[in-house]
Amino acid sequence: MDVISVRVPKELKRMMKEVNINWSEEIRAFIERKIKEYRKLRALEEIDSLLSDIPETEVGTAKKYVREHRDGN
Repeated sequence: MDVISVRVPKELKRMMKEVNINWSEEIRAFIERKIKEYRKLRALEEIDSLLSDIPETEVGTAKKYVREHRDGN
């Protein structure tokens, strides 16, 4: 595992010592959540961009194509 370091104010460090929390695990989990959020956002932006390039069609077009397919046309 790689190591990263974070600087926090002395008062915050003092308060962190007062609670029984595994800060390394908490920070690691926070970073993982943020990366997942970022990736989801990027994927949604990419999908949105792809969909914006698709020309709009009339309402009922899909229904019309399904009906034609069923009727064998």
